[in-house]
Amino acid sequence: MQKIIYPTLILLSLMACDNKNETPASKSYKTPEIKLTSDVMTPDVLWSFGRVSTPAISPDGTKAVYSITYFNKEEDRSYTDLYIMNLSDGSAVQITDTDYNESDPTWRPDGQKIAYLAKGQVWEINPDGSDNRQITDIKGGINGYLYAPDMSKIAYFRDVKLEPAVEDIYPDLPKAKARIINDQFYRHWNDWVEGYSHIFIADYTPARIITDGKDIMEGEKWESPVRPWGGVEQLAWTKDGKKMIYTSRKKYGLDYAFSTNTDLYAYNTEDGTTTNLTEGMMGYDKNPVISPDGRHMAWESMERDGYEADKIRLFVMDLTTGEKKEYTKDFDQNAEHLAWDNDNNTIWFISDYHATDEIYSLNTATGEIKKHTDGIHNYTSVAPVGGSLITTQVSMSKPAEIYRTDPATGKDEELSFINKSILDQLEMGKVEKRWVKTTDNKDMLVWMIYPPHFDANKKYPAILYCEGGPQSTVSQFWSYRWNFQQMAANGYIIVAPNRRGLPGFGQEWLEQISGDYSGQNIRDYLSAIDDAKKEPYIDENRLGCVGASYGGYSVYYLAGHHNKRFKAFIAHCGIFDLESQYCETEEMWFANWDMGGAPWDKNNKIAQRTYANSPHKFVGNWDTPILVIHGQKDYRIDVSQGMSAFNAARMRGIPAQFLYFPEECHWVTGCQDGILWQRTFKAWLDKWLKE
Repeated sequence: MQKIIYPTLILLSLMACDNKNETPASKSYKTPEIKLTSDVMTPDVLWSFGRVSTPAISPDGTKAVYSITYFNKEEDRSYTDLYIMNLSDGSAVQITDTDYNESDPTWRPDGQKIAYLAKGQVWEINPDGSDNRQITDIKGGINGYLYAPDMSKIAYFRDVKLEPAVEDIYPDLPKAKARIINDQFYRHWNDWVEGYSHIFIADYTPARIITDGKDIMEGEKWESPVRPWGGVEQLAWTKDGKKMIYTSRKKYGLDYAFSTNTDLYAYNTEDGTTTNLTEGMMGYDKNPVISPDGRHMAWESMERDGYEADKIRLFVMDLTTGEKKEYTKDFDQNAEHLAWDNDNNTIWFISDYHATDEIYSLNTATGEIKKHTDGIHNYTSVAPVGGSLITTQVSMSKPAEIYRTDPATGKDEELSFINKSILDQLEMGKVEKRWVKTTDNKDMLVWMIYPPHFDANKKYPAILYCEGGPQSTVSQFWSYRWNFQQMAANGYIIVAPNRRGLPGFGQEWLEQISGDYSGQNIRDYLSAIDDAKKEPYIDENRLGCVGASYGGYSVYYLAGHHNKRFKAFIAHCGIFDLESQYCETEEMWFANWDMGGAPWDKNNKIAQRTYANSPHKFVGNWDTPILVIHGQKDYRIDVSQGMSAFNAARMRGIPAQFLYFPEECHWVTGCQDGILWQRTFKAWLDKWLKE
């Protein structure tokens, strides 16, 4: 029988640890389990789920360390603690319990200690939770770290300031709240670019606290890892510990804003030289993974500069000869989350196929690619252990848990059961695949998510879900904002089409949307909802339409073109005015590729078609209530887009509501803000589709 640990949902007896050497107490009492008053999910229940990190496997393959994050609604904050799992039977023990967060756990290469981040520094702890010790004391804190395989060094990355601020230029104006900006790319997604993430390397000995290190990018006004998503996965040590391989886009300002050309660089710790390993490869090159014998490096690569949704290819380099080889020329899918097996020939990876993320393997000796799994789920990580795989898996009906997956059969054995106590009390809605004919006679996969306790003899309102990206997948994801089971629990049938522009159906399907925002993919949306509303259990007079980012653009555009199909709209962080968006956004490579170019380029037919179909030009056709949601710190799609859409609706006399988040960005990450988002979302749809 497995020993199942149910971590507390609102952490109690929290202990502050401030000294350099301390032992946080493990919980010895049975942690309380949440008791629900209904078997239908609510926003509060949604935000009570534990969120598990990708497990790090011990060098001997017997254990895994991972973190679990819980949110405390009353305090409006999260708590993250570390857990150790015995992979033989899935038994788990909590090894930290503090009033701060422990994250990013990994194993020291010798397997004797676990390292993690807390309070901006690296700490080490024994696997039994004893001898907890801070090992770095870096001014300003660090954001990530990576041991050299021989443990002679440790790399870490932190932000460095290279541009003078106003107070540096004018010391007599210390209260001036301003920025002086001289080039583009001064803010990105949700941050002002006030520094650059640089990699530092320091000598490591277990007894020494590291207080400094060598900046291997000293004076360079670019960063590694690459913002906004980059982490330690963009770094790799060579097996001998003599070279640090890292990802960077070494361009300035305007050039940086218009390019996706990241490269892999090798810094030699012995002579201080840096070599570009992927020079001449023009798209994204990132996430290097070194083979166990140290001879080869695999990485993810895109071919075209400026196209962030290009096919993710799998490349391998012989680190001795520098020879590069692509293994996915005839594989019309992405290859992500690469992991070498111990045989030095097998590379495991994850790829989206027909709206689920499955596990594949590449045999580098033969070039054969094999699919190992098939189900209604997404794998989010894969790590080979012996003859099996340790994976994390998620679906529209279940948050992430840790599994053991048999690559021969594709069968999964759940190991973690982190959210079992909550899931056992909930009735989830049925999730169903449907293939729908599009207006150009293609087959489109549409997910249908039904309310809990669905009764086919009743009629239900339905919601068309418009995906963002625009090249993001509508796969079996679990979200704390766009959560299909939460939407369905509100009493709605969800129609989620894999319209043109989404991965998993080949590059032709994916690329059709670029330069054609208002075209075939919009018709695909309508094909999905028009097909669904034929069902006797869907009330065609009570249809809603929702979406965020490009999905928000879709909502704004459909508001002027839906021919009275919908009775309510919700747009979150959507693009309303494409011409303004082009000059307001930061990633110009995205705007150039997807919109076709600048609005002032009158000879560019693709760009002119894009701007001619900007949603704001069709506000005269708006006739349907709309809820607009936007965050002040959204620098990807500026808050002015949401304000303009709301103002336009009200000036047209259309019922509208604006949910404004002063502290949120392109997402909603705060606990109370997230619950408010869900409650407002439901209230708006209920008002116009149920009352």
